[in-house]
Amino acid sequence: MTQTLQPAKDQPAGHFSRTLLVILTGLLAGFLAGLFGVGGGLVIVPALMSVLGMDQRRASATSLLALIFTALTGTTSYALSSNVSWSAAIILIVGALVGAQIGVWLLRKLPDRILPWIIVVFALFVIVSQQINIPVRDAGLTLDIPRGIGLIFVGVLSGILAGLVGIGGGSVLVPGMELVVGLGDLLARGTSLLVMIPTAISGTWTNAKHGIVDLKAGIIVGISAAFSAPAGTFVAGWISPETGNILFTIFLIVVMLNTLRKAGIFKRRQK
Repeated sequence: MTQTLQPAKDQPAGHFSRTLLVILTGLLAGFLAGLFGVGGGLVIVPALMSVLGMDQRRASATSLLALIFTALTGTTSYALSSNVSWSAAIILIVGALVGAQIGVWLLRKLPDRILPWIIVVFALFVIVSQQINIPVRDAGLTLDIPRGIGLIFVGVLSGILAGLVGIGGGSVLVPGMELVVGLGDLLARGTSLLVMIPTAISGTWTNAKHGIVDLKAGIIVGISAAFSAPAGTFVAGWISPETGNILFTIFLIVVMLNTLRKAGIFKRRQK
């Protein structure tokens, strides 16, 4: 049985206000998906926890449903400007589908207190990798066996994160493709969004069977995100790769701090 769009008992806002906040969450997530090639789950998960009072397990599963809409729209926007590598996507999808099932299995097994730390460690890893490697704009794809194996590994890791914490895996896929096969930033982002589609569908199907998805909230967020993703894609093509790196790093730092705050880490340290 799935949860409906209801707040925790101590939420003072009315139903309309909560629904509006959920829609705004989707719009922001969609814009970020188009801008950075991520699914937007790093925004969606903490927002669902704050606005609807979900625990992180249900928020992660609901976010994964919303990512289906986000990824579909974002992929279309990038594909129209020929910024999708279909060959790399096929290899990544194989790994991501396996990883997604591992992730949703771990989601049911791991305690809630561990999940915020997974996001924090993951964000730190991406921040460091972004500083090591500054992507170029027009680099294409040259596939060989070592790069193919590397792409499978990147796909598995992204799928695990998608299923486990509902973040789509794009923040692994984009720097992973840039580092492993040297893809340009726009091509990596477009390919990342394409890979997320089957990953999110696979993970959501499994989550839904176990009754941990809020279908209504996920669909509202997803449809809202679909409207704003093309705007993010436009901005991504307008700014330089260096500027995109800086913005992405700032975004990850904000998400990391908010995750720690939501988990009550700062309050415990003050005591």
